[in-house]
Amino acid sequence: MADKVAKAGITREKGYLYYLDKQGDVSRAKMARGGKKGGKPGKVTKLGIKREEGFLYFIDKEGDVSRAKMARRKKKK
Repeated sequence: MADKVAKAGITREKGYLYYLDKQGDVSRAKMARGGKKGGKPGKVTKLGIKREEGFLYFIDKEGDVSRAKMARRKKKK
């Protein structure tokens, strides 16, 4: 289902949201909890991944960057 794009080997910490930013690098931000505001994002690893349209990019369980084809609905006529 998902293809590995890059090996990053990221170890996740609780309370942070990890994502692929616009530059193709892995960033993290403190999650908002119980009325407290979240934190500013910071870079974890610089990878420079070029995104392709129609794919969802995410950090998998091993801490690597993977992608899966997005399921799209058909347009109504």
